[in-house]
Amino acid sequence: MTQDAHITTDFAVIGAGIAGTSVACELAAGASGVLLEMESTPGYHTTGRSAAVFAPCYGPQPIRDLTRASEAFFRAPPKGFADVPLFSPRPILMIARKDQRATLDTLTDSVATETVVRRLSGSDLTEVQPLLRDGYASDGMLDELGQDIEVNALHQGYLRQFKARGGKVMTAAGVTALEWDGNAWRIGTSKGEVRAAVIINAAGAWADDIGALAGAEQIGLVPKRRTAIMIANHATIKTAHLPITIDVDEEFYLKPDAGRLLISPADTTPSAPCDAQPEEMDIAIGADRIMTAFDLDIRRIENSWAGLRSFVADGAPVVGYAQGTPGFFWLAGQGGYGIQSAPAMARFAAAAALGRPVPDALAETGFDPDSVSPARLKRAS
Repeated sequence: MTQDAHITTDFAVIGAGIAGTSVACELAAGASGVLLEMESTPGYHTTGRSAAVFAPCYGPQPIRDLTRASEAFFRAPPKGFADVPLFSPRPILMIARKDQRATLDTLTDSVATETVVRRLSGSDLTEVQPLLRDGYASDGMLDELGQDIEVNALHQGYLRQFKARGGKVMTAAGVTALEWDGNAWRIGTSKGEVRAAVIINAAGAWADDIGALAGAEQIGLVPKRRTAIMIANHATIKTAHLPITIDVDEEFYLKPDAGRLLISPADTTPSAPCDAQPEEMDIAIGADRIMTAFDLDIRRIENSWAGLRSFVADGAPVVGYAQGTPGFFWLAGQGGYGIQSAPAMARFAAAAALGRPVPDALAETGFDPDSVSPARLKRAS
């Protein structure tokens, strides 16, 4: 790249979804920063398509630690952060058929020391989830402290605070080239060049592509398509207060949503990074699984969409500096848990990027920084 830099900054964060926006906001408290987004609107891809629920019992151990450490932020965000509460109650019910009972036992044992859950069966189970078909599920695990998350309010709050701290957002600014000049990164974008001491790679499904541009090690990121479907509510049963209900093997979920029902086959189809769209087969599979488990007769699909959730081999996020590539920081592989873990993830990532200790609230959960480090991927290969 030969043109002079248009902007010089301490940090350039690539990707303005929830991961990039939240870490940019945290870094902007004490450093200059630019947030680069290839789309015309921040959060266009996975963040904007999320049906996020705060579920402390959901995900691998590092995610559960980050989620629990995020709760205080959701309940009491900074003054002026959002105009509406970020939480509204939504119990979480994991269900199991008889052949899945052992899986539910394992899950219950693993989360019992981290959150308050109770086991259900028989009439107790159907009382909590009256939509279940008779005889389908033998057992359930209920977390009554689950919450719906106001995703847009969370995302916009971080964007607003980032700008208030002097941060600059560049949309329609896809990254086309990355070059380390010995002191800083020269970042070519469709809107000109940015020079930054550190790149935070929060590019979601495109994170490995950005890594390749920088000459960094690949982390084996696999984007996986997840389909969401909106259907009519049950004709007679009031559902607004009902839990999000998730198959313990994640074969489907059902969630009340603004007078309708949001359902999913919980598909995890590998995909190239793209503007994901729902496939007719996934919609059909989702409808069939839901009608098998619940007393619902789906006659019409009101709406459907898809998003990409990105994973590495062990399912945990990748957060930390790349080995052998100066000033290049990974913030990728959040899977489907990026919203619920965002506040603690952002604070941890900002601290790690600045060479500071793990924040106290996260350390108190027993969180192990090595469990999300890029280095652990190389050791596991």
